[in-house]
Amino acid sequence: MTKKLKMFINGQGVESNTNKYVECFNPATGEVIALAPEATVEEVEMAVQAAKAAFPEWANTPVVRRIQVLFNMRNLIDKHLEELVTLVCTENGKCWEEGMGDVLKGKEVIEFACGAPHLMKGDTVMNITQGYDTIQIKESVGVFLGICPWNFPAMIPVGWMAPLCIATGNTMIIKPANEVPQSALRLMDLWTESGLPKGVLNVITCGNEMAEYLVKHPDVKGITFVGSTSVGKHVYATAAAAGKRVQALCEAKNHALVLNDCNLEMAASGIINATYGCAGERCMALPVVVVQEDIANALVEKLKEKAMKIKVGHGCDKSSLLGPVINAKHMEFVKNWIQKGVEEGANLVLDGRNVKVKGYENGFFIGPTIFDYVKPGMTVGEREIFGSVICIKRVKTFEEGITLMNDIPFANGSVIYTQSGYFAREFAKRTHAGMVGINVGTPVPVGIFGFTGHKNSFFGDLHVMGTDGVRFYTQLKSITTQWFTEATRKKVDTWDGMLDMQEKK
Repeated sequence: MTKKLKMFINGQGVESNTNKYVECFNPATGEVIALAPEATVEEVEMAVQAAKAAFPEWANTPVVRRIQVLFNMRNLIDKHLEELVTLVCTENGKCWEEGMGDVLKGKEVIEFACGAPHLMKGDTVMNITQGYDTIQIKESVGVFLGICPWNFPAMIPVGWMAPLCIATGNTMIIKPANEVPQSALRLMDLWTESGLPKGVLNVITCGNEMAEYLVKHPDVKGITFVGSTSVGKHVYATAAAAGKRVQALCEAKNHALVLNDCNLEMAASGIINATYGCAGERCMALPVVVVQEDIANALVEKLKEKAMKIKVGHGCDKSSLLGPVINAKHMEFVKNWIQKGVEEGANLVLDGRNVKVKGYENGFFIGPTIFDYVKPGMTVGEREIFGSVICIKRVKTFEEGITLMNDIPFANGSVIYTQSGYFAREFAKRTHAGMVGINVGTPVPVGIFGFTGHKNSFFGDLHVMGTDGVRFYTQLKSITTQWFTEATRKKVDTWDGMLDMQEKK
């Protein structure tokens, strides 16, 4: 019998009273491995109230004590690393090294959040005006909601969302994607073992109606979201209208500009890795390559040659380099996009729709796919496919290339392959994307920096990770003091001493 998953509320596993469950698959085998409950309104409310009740005491816990929990969690991830990687690969389909990265990139932000005593330091000026001192401190905010996608079941809930939230004294309800909740739930066990008090972190699985209920809930003060642009826009508009703080990380269509002076071998290898890594199911994939015509034929041949050598297989087979996509529905979605590219007139150089993996014939596999001569206006080269598909666009010059790239409505990442310092600098300065790679195919910053998407790839003011993340989870309070002495001013003026007016002689 397929196991029914519990939720994690107020420090313990909770069985749902719902009669609605979502099937969770092993993407490599096509088998149902678990059932995720769609929480009832009572269960969602239970999670909110648990987080709300835990907030005052947790916020009042000295920050140097709070981070001891994070230090413990960091060590527990190391202790259970292989188990966690196996779980990620099993429920998401990632290849082994990709699953390893999923877990370790989460740990990376935990390590950054362990610096919260320094990151939460405020500012002060003594005698800012005569006899007055001002200090500015960072305070905790309250209950946050984290809405996670299915493509990074460990990194996003345990890295992008939870560490900075709780290190700065807040509490959180995490809503993992229904397709991949098991990693988040297992990590809750480790958070409990690390010493985290009850109610500080809670995990629920639910449908769209209850997710909307959480977004609008008056006790939820802020929302961090990762997912599609259409949903992200809705979350941003709905929550911001209610006065909540929001960071919504959305879709992408990252482009690389390959100039004719590049190291062609290294450029091709970088593109293959960036495009087909995680089966293309990441917002920092590199699905479009804009290449100067002089070297376009040579690049396409190299990409095809390298792509055909990629081993497609089960993620837990450590020799596999391209795993399955998340489920049958998404497999058909990607296949339909490939057919759309054919119908739009792009040249299908390599077709991955009919790939079969021996022993895993029921898995959701799509092999490496390459389109050449993708023209402006072809949607296959402009919309997010989230699969193992490369689109080649040919241009004559650097100027033509960067203009084409900047016309795309998404601006997560952009890449240039060149040996020219001039063009590299011009590209970094003029690209619209928020994360730029110069001979780096996947320019995801280390967790001490923000994940800085732009345009339709991000809605909000403060990004995840880095100092932006600290500011998102804290609010500033300015405190001005005066102590009355004979030396201080004898009267209180209109500005109460806060305007340092020059005294008349």
